[in-house]
Amino acid sequence: MTEPGEPADTGADSADRGARTTRASRKQVLLRLDPAVHDALATWAAGELRSTNAQIEFLLRRALADAGRLPPAARPIPRRGRPPKAEPPQAGPSTTA
Repeated sequence: MTEPGEPADTGADSADRGARTTRASRKQVLLRLDPAVHDALATWAAGELRSTNAQIEFLLRRALADAGRLPPAARPIPRRGRPPKAEPPQAGPSTTA
């Protein structure tokens, strides 16, 4: 039985719980938006190959930076997706005589 204020055990194994807690802590926020504003954000995000959530965070960070209020402790937005391809090795000058 859990104490008041403690999260209930959901039955997830300890590896899953460890993965959730070792990841950078991210705040969850319920945001109520006008449906037309949400649709505009979603369309903009799709055009820039971002999720709507990532687009909102991008815009908030840009607004904070423009206002000089982005905290120095704010970590950069993690890059998602496939890592960039390694560049093929460059062929050096041939030394055949």
